[in-house]
Amino acid sequence: MPTARETLLDAALAALGALPWSAVRMVDVAAAARVSRQTLYNEFGSKEGLARALVRREADGYLRGVEAALAEPGPPARRLVAVAEWTVAAAAARPVLRALLTGAWGERLPVPRPARAGSRSAAVPEQRRADAGVPSPGELLAQARDRAAAVLTAEPGAAVHSCELALRLALSYVVASAGVATQWEDPDSWRPMTPTITSVIETILSVDTRSPRKIIP
Repeated sequence: MPTARETLLDAALAALGALPWSAVRMVDVAAAARVSRQTLYNEFGSKEGLARALVRREADGYLRGVEAALAEPGPPARRLVAVAEWTVAAAAARPVLRALLTGAWGERLPVPRPARAGSRSAAVPEQRRADAGVPSPGELLAQARDRAAAVLTAEPGAAVHSCELALRLALSYVVASAGVATQWEDPDSWRPMTPTITSVIETILSVDTRSPRKIIP
């Protein structure tokens, strides 16, 4: 059963489907989640804290999806393609994640402003983590890249270049197709048509993995 915190984050995300973040009211989020406003403020501290928590959850969910794609059976090149496809699908379907990956924050979205210097530390551990800051696009890409490199080869350092290349190709597709993306659809049940990017990644990585070193360089 979801916790009150998860229910509140779900309610905030649902509100964004109809309203810009500036018009989302804390009282309405609490009412939609069927909890008191005091519970909402206990969890997040403020609307800015709620924004940071929402963005932090999107980042964590993306990385869990990367790990799930890497766990699929198949050769390294196919699994890295799966990571690229997950990146495109998830970013196309989830505007907050798309902004996290590209840095393109629109006025409708909850831009994660840093916690004020000297402010009291949150009582909730998950909120302290969110208040510590969310990853920049480069940092999130590096986290996904490093996870892929660690899983796909016994020599992660040698795989970093190829993993980063695959992810950057995926992000270029996200940027190019952002104007036609479906915004609030479940990414697990929706896949964009990506034959070109899939073919490019598979070709590059199949050449790499056929090298005498038997690793992704």
